[in-house]
Amino acid sequence: MSDTPDSVVRTYIQQHRAAFLDDLAEWLRIPSVSAEPDRAADVRRSADWLAAKLRETGFPVAEVWPTAGAPAVFAEWAAGDPDAPTVLVYGHHDVQPAAREDGWHSDPFEPVTVDGKLYARGAADDKGQVFFHTLGVRAHLAATGRTAPAVNLKLLIEGEEESGSPHFRELVEAEADRLAADVVIVSDTGMWSETTPTVCTGMRGLADCEIELYGPDQDIHSGSFGGAVPNPATVAARLVAALHDTDERVTLPGFYDDITPLTDAERELFAELPFDETAWLNTAKSHGTLGEAGYSTLERIWARPTAELNGIGGGYQGPGGKTIIPASAQLKLTFRLVAGQDPDKIEVAVSQWLASQVPAGIRYDLTFGASTRPCLTPLDHPALQSVVRAMSRAFDGQKILFTREGGSGPAADLQDVLAAPVLFLGISVPSDGWHAPDEKVEIDLLLKGVETTAHLWGDLAAALR
Repeated sequence: MSDTPDSVVRTYIQQHRAAFLDDLAEWLRIPSVSAEPDRAADVRRSADWLAAKLRETGFPVAEVWPTAGAPAVFAEWAAGDPDAPTVLVYGHHDVQPAAREDGWHSDPFEPVTVDGKLYARGAADDKGQVFFHTLGVRAHLAATGRTAPAVNLKLLIEGEEESGSPHFRELVEAEADRLAADVVIVSDTGMWSETTPTVCTGMRGLADCEIELYGPDQDIHSGSFGGAVPNPATVAARLVAALHDTDERVTLPGFYDDITPLTDAERELFAELPFDETAWLNTAKSHGTLGEAGYSTLERIWARPTAELNGIGGGYQGPGGKTIIPASAQLKLTFRLVAGQDPDKIEVAVSQWLASQVPAGIRYDLTFGASTRPCLTPLDHPALQSVVRAMSRAFDGQKILFTREGGSGPAADLQDVLAAPVLFLGISVPSDGWHAPDEKVEIDLLLKGVETTAHLWGDLAAALR
């Protein structure tokens, strides 16, 4: 093999593969479950371990940042070039709860390798995908002969993502100057499949609310009063029915006004993905598809906004009948938002819509929860093209396709506070079983992530100048 930068990268990775996997296994043994108060010391131990390992990797700065909850880790390695762009990598070191009795075939915090797969809680979500950056930057230096990365490289590794990131935005706002970057790379995502490498270009945002409807001051007899006073359970049902039209479009006035529409090019790229709707339905445990008319299933879950009823309650729920008009009823709604939509404006729209729908004689309380903004990187953004080129090199020139993420996450806070575009670089695949028993990562794909980052920093340095 000729001594090209690509071959140097691969040789370096293979030479350090065993030590890299041993180190990752050591980290995976730390049960950093942020949702369990009894694991708080383990979450702190995980942060301390990562900070020490980043210093060992070569980062001159690696600090544990306390929050009102679990600690985050910040690291920084300056390029030594005043014109170099700055890149911030985001991930998280906390993990979901796991126990052998949940259905694991091995101890979830004792990593096991079987047939090229590394099984452990956090192997894919997200310790494995955070940790590939350590070997990646060293391979980058080995291939380029540099003593520092080609970009000013920063890492922010959160400790509460699996608990909803309750203190993340506050941390980002407080440390905005140190976190300032030209672009953010999120390594907490995945690819389409083992044979179809993809780059995610966006995540939907989220707004949620609870509606409490009040009718009579107590449950009352439906024979004596039914048909003559408003029934809050009936009003709840009518609200839900009024939320969509016959084309499954959300009826809130102005709901679609600001969205960034799908381009023809994006729709064509989505259509290139080997999507098996029957298999997808099996995964969803659903017996049919339904959604906004005029859009494919993938377009609906990635690029169109939604309104979903998450829960409805009210009235008698026990065995047999009970002839009452209930005193109250409840609704829980969530709205998945796409690029261009503002959660604050959606909350106003919900408030106005509700006021116009609720009849006289029904009182209500409307409560909004935490919201998340959507994020989207245009296909022609130079930083996105750098990620595509770097991944294509790692995958031997294979064409890189594009996905989006239907869910929501803290990446939007980084985009919002730092005013930097957010890109996604992940190598996990659906079979990795995030949050499920027997979570694993494909070791060969994990090393493809290492290789991608080894190529990425030099490409971004050139593309963003």
